[in-house]
Amino acid sequence: MKLHYYPETDSLYIELKDISGVETREVAPGLNVDFDEKGEVVGFDIDYASHKLDLSKVETIGLPLRKRGLTALLKSMTPVDDKFPKIDGPASRPDGLP
Repeated sequence: MKLHYYPETDSLYIELKDISGVETREVAPGLNVDFDEKGEVVGFDIDYASHKLDLSKVETIGLPLRKRGLTALLKSMTPVDDKFPKIDGPASRPDGLP
């Protein structure tokens, strides 16, 4: 899912699928829904979004993380050079203090 904000039109597009819609229906004033060829929802377009929503923050609650995505994130945080050698046992300080 992706959120796209267009300040020139003050519209927020919530993309649910990475495909183009083939039909758009206005389901409420200022709320348009895009559908694919199967009739499934691919996105929502909200007109005058800054007047209807608090756009200063986005909060997610209870979204499941894919293991692959989490693994990639952790690998990106792992040092890949020799500046941080692997430690097999408890770490010790170079000055000998605990």
